[in-house]
Amino acid sequence: MAYLDKITSPRDIKTMTTPELETLAEEIRAGILNRDSKIGGHVGPNLGIVETTIALHYVFNSPQDKIVFDVSHQSYPHKMLTGRQKGFTNDAKMLKISGYTNPQESKHDFFIVGHTSTSVSLACGLAKARDIKGEKHNVIALIGDGSLSGGEALEGLSNAAVLNSNIIIIVNDNEMSIAENHGGLYTNLSLLRQTGGAAECNMFKALGFDYHYVEEGNSLPALIEKLQQLKDTPRPTILHVHTLKGKGYKPAVENKERWHWNLPFDIKSGTVTIPSEGENYNDITFAYLNSKIKQDKDVVVLTAGTPGAFGLTPERREQFGPNYVDVGIAEEHAIAMSSALAKGGCKPVFYVMSSFLQRTYDQLSQDLALNNNPAVILVFSGAISGMDATHLGCFDIPLTSNIPNLVCLAPTTKQEYLAMLDWSLKQRRHPVVIRVPIRVTTSNETVPANYDELNTFQVVHQGKQVALLAAGNFFELGRQTAAQLQKHGIDATLINPRFLSGLDEKCLHELENDHRIIVTLEDGVLDGGFGEKIARFYGPSSVKVLNYGAFKEFPDRIPVTELYQRYRLTPEQITADILRLG
Repeated sequence: MAYLDKITSPRDIKTMTTPELETLAEEIRAGILNRDSKIGGHVGPNLGIVETTIALHYVFNSPQDKIVFDVSHQSYPHKMLTGRQKGFTNDAKMLKISGYTNPQESKHDFFIVGHTSTSVSLACGLAKARDIKGEKHNVIALIGDGSLSGGEALEGLSNAAVLNSNIIIIVNDNEMSIAENHGGLYTNLSLLRQTGGAAECNMFKALGFDYHYVEEGNSLPALIEKLQQLKDTPRPTILHVHTLKGKGYKPAVENKERWHWNLPFDIKSGTVTIPSEGENYNDITFAYLNSKIKQDKDVVVLTAGTPGAFGLTPERREQFGPNYVDVGIAEEHAIAMSSALAKGGCKPVFYVMSSFLQRTYDQLSQDLALNNNPAVILVFSGAISGMDATHLGCFDIPLTSNIPNLVCLAPTTKQEYLAMLDWSLKQRRHPVVIRVPIRVTTSNETVPANYDELNTFQVVHQGKQVALLAAGNFFELGRQTAAQLQKHGIDATLINPRFLSGLDEKCLHELENDHRIIVTLEDGVLDGGFGEKIARFYGPSSVKVLNYGAFKEFPDRIPVTELYQRYRLTPEQITADILRLG
């Protein structure tokens, strides 16, 4: 790396010639591919934004001038230009650098960001703070890769347009979202590209922005010239740049959706190097819904810009036909639309990651649950995990289980999951959230087909003294703990709660007769969760309750085995706690 290894800050590139900067761009691309091929990460978005990032740091003076990256899955080149290149070139240091912006890593980062459509709003706040304090510097938001379809982006644009001071919004138009773009906004972007930015119909100008367009969005001279022109502008300004997602890596250019993010891979062939784990709930869910749609045209599948996360390849989406809707990166809209689809007589099924469900709280409460419309929400990746702090999936149980009318189910096996999904589509009484299990386990036991009698727990094994209420993903942990207790002469009752949104008071009262300790296990944060409902129920009694789950914190890339030890989520630790109670 002739240039990259010598860069300690953006100042180091300001005296470089254009040929040197272009060589640096290729070194940065090599660093992106090196890191992503070793530990996985965002490929296409970062490869496509290299020149824009170099031009930004060449023209502006970070951190005095403040650059905010939307989602920050386009921040790898920025990281390499701000002294963190070893996280991309040195295998031993890769895991020390987050895949997202993080102020704890560098003064050039201003926010921990991993969810979409936030950059313009954050930049508005920085610009207003600057103006209030009488300071003079540029504030730049870099948005793109589908982020404009999110509601917060539109709210931010509306406000930014009337700031009447310096704010520069770079719209990275690579003609893609995570998958293909959806929504009328992108029709206007396409028109602007086709006309070289000259179309009279221009949504940005309509809002009140000064508007500029760069067709060659991967040309360093063109970008530098335009940014130098815009630096220190006193007006809210849009710079629309047309870039190539995946530039510099043929597989990422040819299959932009697949290469938005990828597991570790072989750079030469593009082949993923982590073996498949076999049957998964992506395939199981698709097979069920695809068959269901063939029988019942009222079933409608919705996603919010991330179909690949659920194994919904373009071929699978094509099989769904008109019964598939991608609303763009707009989860709030997806929940409201699902509610209205149900009201209109359809049977909507919305796929969503646990982390992204957080964006929809008001729609879950107001648009869906208050109206009690029977939509189905499949929550994927709901679990304690070793993810980046921006993508944790441990907060959905408190979020969903405390909203009236919303039925929250936690299946434990493939058979139970399919039975609950089938029931959810047939019933017309309530909206239903199903927490899709993480690992596929099967059972030969018959599972109920009807869940009309809400909040009924299943006693899998009747014992005495100790009862283990093990929900969803943690049912197997409950089984293992029961086996551990058996070694100490305790025949524990094992219960599959099935419902997270309510209590089986009849079952809980019966446990009082011959149980002195109740243990709850849930694969999520404890505060406001399922276990605390059980503890509150037994509060006036002599029964002791132990709640096991995650602490209220933002763990950042901590291995899940380490978190389980921290939270005392091993059979041995749980057994030791029970024995200590006597």
